Amino acid sequence: MNLISTRGLTITKGRKTILESVDFHIDKGEIVTLVGPNGSGKSTLVRALIGAVSGNGSIQRAKGLKIGYVPQKLQIDPTLPLSVERFLALPHRHPSDVINDALEKAGAGHIAKHAMADISGGQTQRVLLARALLNKPDLLILDEATQGLDQPGAAAFYHQIADVRDRLGCAVLMVSHDLHVVMAASDRVICLNGHVCCHGTPAIVASAPEYRALFGTGTEGALALYQHKHSHRHDEFCDHESEENAHAG
Repeated sequence: MNLISTRGLTITKGRKTILESVDFHIDKGEIVTLVGPNGSGKSTLVRALIGAVSGNGSIQRAKGLKIGYVPQKLQIDPTLPLSVERFLALPHRHPSDVINDALEKAGAGHIAKHAMADISGGQTQRVLLARALLNKPDLLILDEATQGLDQPGAAAFYHQIADVRDRLGCAVLMVSHDLHVVMAASDRVICLNGHVCCHGTPAIVASAPEYRALFGTGTEGALALYQHKHSHRHDEFCDHESEENAHAG
């Protein structure tokens, strides 16, 4: 069942087209990653999905869909005496057992009493993940959530995301530049460059000419680690005509 889908989604800003005729969907339990160069429209698509921007085309959401969102980073005044537990209780109060459960699921149960100003970047991202899990989302969206983390830290975070998916059965949509890691962590990959260049399993996308034209062949090592744990009906789709039109424009 599609939790959320778009058909022919086109978004413009002034005279510039950010996204053109994007068809997208994500189903319950999937981990889907959006990849693409800077300015390719990845964050714009995410903002459209959460209702922050509008455009032409259609967006369909499952009835009662709950979305949890993990941003790129969080800026907190280091002089503010705010504990992790207190941060997660704002702006809406949650019972302490709910907060602690979310922290445990995010792999940060041991830092509930720590000051937000004292925790590391990786711990901060896990706290933001816990915050997104408080309302038990059907769809978890992470927009460059590992930005600023080193590769081992990013890999550990993605492993935590996979664990969250397995525990909660939620879908996960990730925007990332960590190609070597996300290819091994995803069920499906969607390559954007203003339009959908190609999509499918990581192995399919990594071998697509459109993907290689953008990123080369550097993800092959990561794909050696890839184990596809879930069977999906998603076949290779590469929009050659759209790519040619994009280059012609």
